[in-house]
Amino acid sequence: MAYAQTKWSLAPLCPGYDSPELQTAFDLIEEQVTSFEGVRGKLKPDISAEQFLEIVRASEETTRVANRLSSFAGLSFTADTQDQTAQSLQTRVQQFLAEIENRTLFFNLWWKELDDANAQRLMEVSGDYRYYLEAMRLFKPHTLSEPEEKVVNLKNVTGQNALITLYDAITNRYVFKMEVDGETKELTEAELFSYRYRPEPELRAKSYQEQFRVFGSDGPILGQMYQTRVRDWHNENIIMRKFDAPIAARNLSNDIPNEAVDALLNVARRNTRIFQRYFKLKAKYMGMERLRRYDIYAPVASSKKTYAFERAADMVLGSFGAFDPKVANLARRVFDENRLDSEIRKGKRGGAFCWSVNEDMTPWVLINYQGTAREVATLAHELGHAIHTMLASHHSTFTFHSSLPLAETASTFGEMMLTDKLLAEETDESVRRDILFKQVDDAYATIMRQSYFALFEKQAHEMVQKNASVDELCAAYFENLKEQFGDSLELSDEFKWEWVSIPHIYHTPFYVYAYAFGQLLVFSLYQQFKAEGESFKPRYLKILSAGGSEAPAKILGDAGIDIRDPKFWQGGFDVLDGLVKQLEKLPVS
Repeated sequence: MAYAQTKWSLAPLCPGYDSPELQTAFDLIEEQVTSFEGVRGKLKPDISAEQFLEIVRASEETTRVANRLSSFAGLSFTADTQDQTAQSLQTRVQQFLAEIENRTLFFNLWWKELDDANAQRLMEVSGDYRYYLEAMRLFKPHTLSEPEEKVVNLKNVTGQNALITLYDAITNRYVFKMEVDGETKELTEAELFSYRYRPEPELRAKSYQEQFRVFGSDGPILGQMYQTRVRDWHNENIIMRKFDAPIAARNLSNDIPNEAVDALLNVARRNTRIFQRYFKLKAKYMGMERLRRYDIYAPVASSKKTYAFERAADMVLGSFGAFDPKVANLARRVFDENRLDSEIRKGKRGGAFCWSVNEDMTPWVLINYQGTAREVATLAHELGHAIHTMLASHHSTFTFHSSLPLAETASTFGEMMLTDKLLAEETDESVRRDILFKQVDDAYATIMRQSYFALFEKQAHEMVQKNASVDELCAAYFENLKEQFGDSLELSDEFKWEWVSIPHIYHTPFYVYAYAFGQLLVFSLYQQFKAEGESFKPRYLKILSAGGSEAPAKILGDAGIDIRDPKFWQGGFDVLDGLVKQLEKLPVS
């Protein structure tokens, strides 16, 4: 079947803003929560397993309806961040669900305070809910009283949530102007970004210069918004919840040991030379004495090859099908059920994501497709996320979605399968070389770049508490870049504003290390796949099918991986070192 670029349909969530179904969702949650409030008196240490599971199932049912409601609001807003109706609905839903969370909070607090013996008794009969219940109790040392938790929930609606919505509304309304072939074009951010992968050096430079001109002109304001986000994070997680460090709050929500994250970031810091060697090599291939920061994603061949969307879909589905037809069929559902928004539109959120709602629903995927090989890879990446979710659909609403670090496994593995397919089918040696270089470009973007974002976040959170100015944060970010790149390229001053253009550090502090975690994990898994072939596939699919039903360390431990061991992370960098050595042996033509 031929697939065309389309805008998604949100009808399976809700027919529209004015539909009776939208109000029905609010009413249904209200009704369910009123009933749920009646179980407070039944919560005693000796509660029967049957009563307990009935309460958990009631909580899950409300969560399912709430997920649909918040997803309709959130996806509508990302499809058009300038739509005032979507903005208003998002705010309304956030306020409503915060109030709902406050009314049901008593159950979570009771569960965390329950004695270990009774908690163990109930978890043993909880089936697929067990890990969800176990993970909740991990937060016991950081949980506040019920009145305090309620204040935090309400504060977040007009605090961090409002700040993030405002950041998105401001930055997604930017229009970028750039002269191309003598004509000044007005571009979205996604269109602007496409020029940094072009063969023409001046277009690559203009793309970055225009991005940071626009972001930099609002830099003092965006920087203040970041400072406020950081202070809010500190106030809640350090002062109130007593975490040892800002990143520790994210690590616990990911259920990743602090020492595993420290090991990952420390090993990344020790391996900067691999990419510095690579950038010097790439300069030779491009006939340059030294790369500029503008050039790190430049093609080494001057091919302007593009792929029609129909062809891109065929390539991605074909690479998935070569691995396992079941995997391709799951990805096909995203197309067949109109869950993919691939158009370029003003107001639409830039970048790409996969949004999973409930375990029984095919996820929604957003990309901004313009035909490059890089965007074909993005399609494979986001469909990988969707496949991961669908493979775990036999779990509960609380346990189907994997933790952030494991969430990047299927997506990155999907990209590598696509790369193999491109290399197998491409006969033009210059294009083949470009694909190999692109693989290392992408590894830089996913591993080293994201690790250094996380290192900057750690530093920035400390600096904001010492009243650092926006200019001082810019200077710290620029030093962060200099450590990454060493003497391997030329770094222009405007890159000091890059950090205010990174949505993740506003939306989800310390999210970014999940990308490096996922890529290095996949390098290890992909090496096993190459060595073992068919016998590897059941083990890989088992990791994905686990979803979020076990701790990440246990899921990976069962596959023979110790995430606390620096040697494991170094193994991923050794694979990268091998790729760079492979490129160093190619003749420079």
